[in-house]
Amino acid sequence: MTTTWTGARVLRDRDAGLCLAGVVVSGFGTSALWLASGVWVKDLTGSDGLAALCLLALWAPVLAGPVLGTLADRVRRKPLLIAVNLGLAALLLTLFTVHSRDGLWLLYAVLFVYGAAGIVHDAAELAVVAAAVDGSLLGDFNGLRMTATEGMKLVAPLAGAGIYAAYGGPCVAFLDAVTFVLATGLYALLRVREDRPEPPTAGWRARTVEGTRHLWRHERPLVLAGGTTMLFAGLNGAMVYAVVDGLGRSPAYAGVLFAVQGTGSVLIGMVSGPALCRLGERRFAACGIALFAVGVALRAIPSDPLALVCSAAIGAGLPCVLIAAFTAVQRETPGPLLGRAAATASTLLFGPNAVGLAVGAGLVELVGHRPVLVVLGLVAPVAVVPLLQSPASASRTASRSPSDANPA
Repeated sequence: MTTTWTGARVLRDRDAGLCLAGVVVSGFGTSALWLASGVWVKDLTGSDGLAALCLLALWAPVLAGPVLGTLADRVRRKPLLIAVNLGLAALLLTLFTVHSRDGLWLLYAVLFVYGAAGIVHDAAELAVVAAAVDGSLLGDFNGLRMTATEGMKLVAPLAGAGIYAAYGGPCVAFLDAVTFVLATGLYALLRVREDRPEPPTAGWRARTVEGTRHLWRHERPLVLAGGTTMLFAGLNGAMVYAVVDGLGRSPAYAGVLFAVQGTGSVLIGMVSGPALCRLGERRFAACGIALFAVGVALRAIPSDPLALVCSAAIGAGLPCVLIAAFTAVQRETPGPLLGRAAATASTLLFGPNAVGLAVGAGLVELVGHRPVLVVLGLVAPVAVVPLLQSPASASRTASRSPSDANPA
């Protein structure tokens, strides 16, 4: 009954429903291209390393999130969303010229621009949602957004792989371009009133720091907890193939674990709105961190049923802190700063995941996956510590140390 109530509240709101539909449509194309691009490079080169560079090209721009988010605050967000979607649709069509190893530079360049534009797109989308959707629906919306995103990851990669096998990489790029055009139509239907941003009175760097300072002062506990959790998530993610080996399964079994993990994320997204209302953002995030820690620690035990349960627990726990953090950013950040704050939050939340993956890849070779998972499960609850600081205390700390607003 709770799930139905959550979905109905969002879908009854016209603008919330349109935003969610845009996320589903564009997310389908993105997830399809994510898998197909690596397979495409693997087929052209035979190199696992060059195929892995596709993910690097897509994720590298997240490190420039604070700067890219500043762009989302310089113009009205709805026209920016439409322009970015149409620009990406046109850009993807250039991949029809990639037929051999000589065209890889273009594929990597498109993926890099795709990743950078995605940062701007997400920052503008978060700001549009905050303006178009009633504040009482933000928790429900962000939960269903997570459900939609994870649901697309379960379906779209398989669809992308099938289209790639039948028609080749350019047709997958064309599918993604079509989804961006469809999303453009959905965003164009939004009824959101936006004032033209005031002309900037400071330089680009100063405006970027302004958004970072606001985020650090007001949402530091949730952002720190989320970034720490995603660091641990990266370490855990690097262990997955070793876990599969420990179960005596083939590498393809990792796909089963990922699917179960995605299912956990889908389910938690559907109930996150009521859970946020009942528990509040910090307690909701803390419960998710605890669930993640238990799932990681028990993953060290070589048991097929337990491995599936742990994957579901990890999938359900991880999104809690992300949903809580982004909902808080949307609710507490003034509109003119929201693009910068949201993009900076994305960098601080998702950047540590890449670090965790790199460190975990080394640790699994040095000491094996079981000791790492046990220690990780015991240490992961440390991520809850920032959430224990009272809001008043956090505010006083920020006031005493304005120079610490920049986390770098």
